[in-house]
Amino acid sequence: MVAGSPAFNEDLLMRCLVACEQQGIKAVIVLNKVDLADETARTATRLALYSTLGYRVEPLCAKRDISPLRDILRGHKSVLVGQSGMGKSTIINGLIPDALARTAEISQALDAGKHTTTSAQLYHLGGETSIIDSPGLQSFGLMHVPQQELVACFREFGPFIGDCRFDDCRHIVEPGCAVLAAVERADINPRRWKAYRELAAELEAKPPAWA
Repeated sequence: MVAGSPAFNEDLLMRCLVACEQQGIKAVIVLNKVDLADETARTATRLALYSTLGYRVEPLCAKRDISPLRDILRGHKSVLVGQSGMGKSTIINGLIPDALARTAEISQALDAGKHTTTSAQLYHLGGETSIIDSPGLQSFGLMHVPQQELVACFREFGPFIGDCRFDDCRHIVEPGCAVLAAVERADINPRRWKAYRELAAELEAKPPAWA
């Protein structure tokens, strides 16, 4: 779940997508609050990258019509993940009016949502459809992801893996790296490579207990 107000955290989004790729979970990026035209336009521009990578970006105004989301959820076990203030609880109330999930206004001073969901809650929507509403996230740890699997979690790196000069290439600074060459040609977006580089360093430095 992302929105233009409060501004969404792209690092959090990328981390969630990495976790989904590593576990083989289908990810849908829901752009909520499309009634806020200016904010939505800016956010949609930032999200265009993910559409080019094959991720579905679904525009939505949860306060007016959540029917597009019903079709996405049908027959699946899903979880709503995102920062506070993105509209997750509003969606739950639209799907299940009896849920009475608490909602709150965003903090204009901090450009952030106020925490109203304090624990994860599973809701059954009928048949094989269910959804989990989760508390608003400020960060998303990836210590469970093996370092050697990280590169495969960036789907656009795939065509270049195996073409590097060295078999053990980390795709950071190594000479003859096909991924770095793709970044230089703009075949890989530098925002994505920067995220990969930072996550690789984070996983490399993780404590032995997580190794």
